[in-house]
Amino acid sequence: MTQEAPQPVNGEEPVRVNHTTRNIIIAVVVIALIAVGAFFGVRAFGGNKTAEKGTKDNPVKIGVVGATDPQWVEFKKQAEKQNLYVDIVDFQDYTSENPAVDSGELDLNEFQHLLYLANYNVKNNKDLQPIGGVAIYPLGVYSSKYKNIKDIPAGSTVAIPNDETNQARAIGVLKAAGLVTLKGDWTAFTTPQDVDTAKSKVKVTPLKAEQVANSLKDPQVSAGVINNDYVADAGLKPTDAIYQDNAESEEAHPYINIFATRKADVNNEIYKKVVEIFQTKSVLDKLQENSGGTAVFADKFTPSELQSYLAQIEKDAKSAE
Repeated sequence: MTQEAPQPVNGEEPVRVNHTTRNIIIAVVVIALIAVGAFFGVRAFGGNKTAEKGTKDNPVKIGVVGATDPQWVEFKKQAEKQNLYVDIVDFQDYTSENPAVDSGELDLNEFQHLLYLANYNVKNNKDLQPIGGVAIYPLGVYSSKYKNIKDIPAGSTVAIPNDETNQARAIGVLKAAGLVTLKGDWTAFTTPQDVDTAKSKVKVTPLKAEQVANSLKDPQVSAGVINNDYVADAGLKPTDAIYQDNAESEEAHPYINIFATRKADVNNEIYKKVVEIFQTKSVLDKLQENSGGTAVFADKFTPSELQSYLAQIEKDAKSAE
């Protein structure tokens, strides 16, 4: 289909204006706007992806909960002293960090223990991997009635948290303390149904985690295994525990807090450097300060050891499904 030529107005030919200069100006402005947009687009999505990872233009992005905690402030300072630039990305919950690493939005995260990571991988068919250990936080038994774990009488009741993660760990603590006997081997997925009540010294009562501390006032409850998150809220100190699990024992392995990344990046030298700097004394001192003195450092575990522990926990998780 052809376009008709403009028709004369009042018998005159239409005016033909030379737009060359104007078109050149418009083209220059458009190109400039595209360039500016591209620049800010790159900035919005985490820096210049063509720059070397760990530089100011392309920092290592690490997802955490509590970016202003003293260990992260110190870590960032120490990293920049070694010309390693990081972006500590703060999250308000524990559900988004692993998907963000998996998608590439983050390079690493540090907020979880091996058991949490194993559950995420199994439930979502993913393969994120640990590349460095941070710390383990011992879980304690508390009592308002007894000063020694051996004084807890036979047949009495001990309260434990009923959430999936801490319930199994609490049973492991009571097993190590000699208060319960299991029908089989302990795993990170052990439940109260796995307790051999006939052979155990005490009865186990699962409660909501926040209720365990208050249950110590109940005359029917001899003791309780209290999550670390609720110890201070209950007016207690970690040193008030009458028994704690051994943070270096095999049963504690699922609860090692770790740095995690994609499987393809487990040997990334820049990410290894991140872990090495975090594990320096000045950073770990701040971590210990923030933990109230409860942290047992897990910096001696190698990445291959952590990955082996994760594989076993994932195997147990699949068996428990």
